[in-house]
Amino acid sequence: MSTITTQTQTVNADNVIHLFPEVNSSLANSHRTSARDGDLEGYDEEQIRLMEEVCIVLDNNDVPIGSASKKVCHLMKNINEGLLHRAFSVFLFDSKNRLLLQQRASEKITFPDMWTNTCCSHPLGVPGETGADLDAAIHGVRRAAQRKLDQELGIKAKQVPLDKFEFLTRIHYKAPSDGKWGEHEIDYILFIKADVDLDVNPNEVKDSRYVAEEDLKTMFKNDSLKFTPWFKLICEAMLFEWWEHLDSGLERYMGETQIRRM
Repeated sequence: MSTITTQTQTVNADNVIHLFPEVNSSLANSHRTSARDGDLEGYDEEQIRLMEEVCIVLDNNDVPIGSASKKVCHLMKNINEGLLHRAFSVFLFDSKNRLLLQQRASEKITFPDMWTNTCCSHPLGVPGETGADLDAAIHGVRRAAQRKLDQELGIKAKQVPLDKFEFLTRIHYKAPSDGKWGEHEIDYILFIKADVDLDVNPNEVKDSRYVAEEDLKTMFKNDSLKFTPWFKLICEAMLFEWWEHLDSGLERYMGETQIRRM
């Protein structure tokens, strides 16, 4: 699976509106971009509705400079012009140090049917999930992670308290899903260790399983299985080393301030 890492230009607070008129530079929390257009024709109704959610638009240094609908942020025509947004990836391990994976539902508009980490989504441009400095942003993605673990997997907040999410680092990557959709994100990596109860939302998740390190490596060798590009990047660059230190020494990998450009 190929990924693209080169931007055609730099997007910042001064030029974002000129380049992308759909972006609301005030980080408003109530605007919606119409999902009823040709770009979304034929997709699942619930997934179309979710494309109206408001993502946080960033400059290259992870500073919020606006907001735009999930649809606007995931169109490759905008991504290829440099439009960048904030995301998070949760890696949930049980008490046996097995990682919970999910297979994205066929209804998903981007990267359907692909295996990935426990939960991958976006903090929204709403109070409580938006942060300009790193500490506030980490708090925002923790709140978003708790929200999405419930929405996708039925994991209740009491089983994944905010203070149990450990922030490791941020990765900046770009990847196409198909000719129309893709990702261009600064992705916050969150680890949490918890034994949880699942009540999977079939509109979001096709399948789920717990894996040990060797199980995941075996899955990667199976050509019939497809994986999201961000998950493969994280696994190839960092995951297995972090996993080995899950119970001892993970602290030295936590709280990284530099953005990793993938």
